Amino acid sequence: MRFIDYLKNKIYSILLNIICMVFLSAYLLSIGTGISEILTILIFWAMVLSIFLFASFHSRKKYLSKLMEGVESLDQKYLISEVMDKPDRFDDMVYYEVLRLANKSMLENIAHVRNERKEYKEYIERWIHEVKTPISAIKLICENNKFDTTRRIITELIKTENYVEQALFFARSENVEKDYMIKEIKLCDCIDDMIIKNKQMLIQNNINIQIEGCSDTVYTDSKWLEFILNQLIINSVKYRKEGKAVIKIYSKNIDNGIALSVEDNGIGVSQSDLPRMFEKGFTGKNGRNNQKSTGIGLYLCKRLCDKLGLKITANSETYRYTRITIFFPKGTLVKIQD
Repeated sequence: MRFIDYLKNKIYSILLNIICMVFLSAYLLSIGTGISEILTILIFWAMVLSIFLFASFHSRKKYLSKLMEGVESLDQKYLISEVMDKPDRFDDMVYYEVLRLANKSMLENIAHVRNERKEYKEYIERWIHEVKTPISAIKLICENNKFDTTRRIITELIKTENYVEQALFFARSENVEKDYMIKEIKLCDCIDDMIIKNKQMLIQNNINIQIEGCSDTVYTDSKWLEFILNQLIINSVKYRKEGKAVIKIYSKNIDNGIALSVEDNGIGVSQSDLPRMFEKGFTGKNGRNNQKSTGIGLYLCKRLCDKLGLKITANSETYRYTRITIFFPKGTLVKIQD
């Protein structure tokens, strides 16, 4: 808040004082008061007015600065009326009451929206758990009656199951901290479980899996990590190129932790699309060519990694490779093998 801006706000009061000074001077001249006496009165009046304006400005500035500091310190800005001091001025009291009413209405709307979202989320989670039962039943029937047709059905069921699981993890991604358990796990065990889960899809698409190292032990949630790796494998299969498709999974012991990489020799990602790979709904050039792409898988991977305290990065070169790397920081999430 600048003094000049404050003066602009007080322009009518200043003009009123100037008009009063002019009329007073005219009156004093008409009754024979000397010029020197009139100037003395005007100078004294101007000094008192200036002191009043400066004092009022500094008092106002102090109050507004304190108010702004309170706003900046709040994560939820709409709660400012709950923490601000009750003002003394009449016009400020009006704004204060308006702000309180607006805040009350905002809190009521937020509570209503949260309840609606909670109910919808609970319904989605129940629906997903219910739909998993017939999917598992159909898969079991197909596995007990193996023909070319049932093998193709199993492949499509696996895709359906992955989409259903993606929806479940998406619904839970807002409150990961309520649904995960950090424990010591071996990367190789997690990778093996994920490969077994996708074996039918990998066989159907003639994907060669190469695992190097991955004997390190880390501290994380195995369920969430398997979901992340599963999304990376699905993407590698989806964007494979014709010919010998290979997916390499390997880990490296780096200075500040463990780097787990999933690398394929697929169609790759253009350099212009690479910085936006983890954005929600972004499909890029490959996604536009592949109508099945949703732009949710990698977004979920990034979101879950952030929640778990992991870092995920992407590197790619068109028609050569795509490599996604997950970093497990040393000291908190990694146990280095002797």
